[in-house]
Amino acid sequence: MTAVPTHRLIDTKVPRYTSYPTAPHFHDSVTSRTVAGWIGALAADEAISLYLHIPFCDRLCWFCACHTKQTLRYGPVSDYLATLHSEIILLGRHLSGRGIVRAIHLGGGSPTMIRPDDLQSLFEQLHANLTIAADASVSIEIDPNDMDEARLDALARVGTTRASLGIQDFDPRVQKAINREQGFEITRDIVDGLRARGVGSVNLDLLYGLPFQTVATLGKTIDLSLSLQPDRVAIFGYAHVPWFKKHQTIIDEAALPDPDSRLEQAQSAAALIRKAGYQPIGIDHFALPTDSLAMAAREGRLTRNFQGYTDDPCETLIGLGPSSISRFREGYAQNTPSTGEYSRLIEAGSLAIARGLSLSGDDRLRGWVIERLMCDFGFSSIALRNMFGENAEPILREAAMLAQVSPHFVANDGGFSIKRESRLFARSIAAHFDRYLNTEKARHSAAI
Repeated sequence: MTAVPTHRLIDTKVPRYTSYPTAPHFHDSVTSRTVAGWIGALAADEAISLYLHIPFCDRLCWFCACHTKQTLRYGPVSDYLATLHSEIILLGRHLSGRGIVRAIHLGGGSPTMIRPDDLQSLFEQLHANLTIAADASVSIEIDPNDMDEARLDALARVGTTRASLGIQDFDPRVQKAINREQGFEITRDIVDGLRARGVGSVNLDLLYGLPFQTVATLGKTIDLSLSLQPDRVAIFGYAHVPWFKKHQTIIDEAALPDPDSRLEQAQSAAALIRKAGYQPIGIDHFALPTDSLAMAAREGRLTRNFQGYTDDPCETLIGLGPSSISRFREGYAQNTPSTGEYSRLIEAGSLAIARGLSLSGDDRLRGWVIERLMCDFGFSSIALRNMFGENAEPILREAAMLAQVSPHFVANDGGFSIKRESRLFARSIAAHFDRYLNTEKARHSAAI
């Protein structure tokens, strides 16, 4: 077997595995009626996480691949929030008092575009229609350029427990190349303002692989970021997908680092963050040893969902807003990505489900293996057999075969694991257990 170059492994076009099966395999046989049934089957004390999608930004960052749109007027945001209120009311009717919300996450887009009074009203609507645990966590994604004192005060009033600030890179040349100009001082002041208001956890999001980025410039960004003493740091590889997000065509491809440089950036960034005392979490997160995410990783409680790595134990995640994805025991469901169609359906009194997937037994088994590889870099054969019985045997045979030919994946006394020096390639190794992805490859090979 010919060895695959290391840079090819890290750049292999494989899913991020924030779910399994992944969203491209969802289909329209999961409908609003299907999801209404899944909601109706929830237990009275079911622990629920909520994700609220805010699909607007006041500037378009050219690197972004999120479902969002730019607007310089607040009118569309205000209209959207009215529909989001209606969806919350509709969800409350379907739940009929069932379930306890233990985590709320606002993402986007830029949730901090929301005006302070509107943020307060949104949370009042949540509390009026759903059962929210007194100790529920509340997290929000922040664009520091949106922030002011009134918005900081509003975040405190709604009980924000964790804030995630998008930085990407502090180098002015890189920032200009991705249309994300943001001074260090602005970011520092927002972090200070959050902590002064009792927000207990601050996460910083960085990117490598951006135009004009080098190991040296990225190192300076990391030094500045760590000077803010964040509780968590996430560093993701920029995904250049101009065929999917047309605005990425504005980025000069000639300025993008090559695969070898991307790998060097990823490795050097991780080394700098670890040296500063942060514990590696999965493939792209780091946390202080005292942080709840780090504790979950050490105790084998780390999970992965559409927001990335989390210590959130809720099995049910309900997404609100266009393009948001929900996860139930029975399967996944995604709202329509069109803001207009979403509003039409919600105002007509219907859930806005466009597609999804009902989980098979094989999906659950492979999903468990892939999640453990992404979170723990390995899995126990005993745990797999205890959970899935004799159905585990084919997967264990697949794992044994992979361990025989892969220089990165090995069998051990209790199961299988990714070598420590190969953990950066966990996505590519997990993809070996992806039945949907491998079926597509087989079909493609047969056609050429």
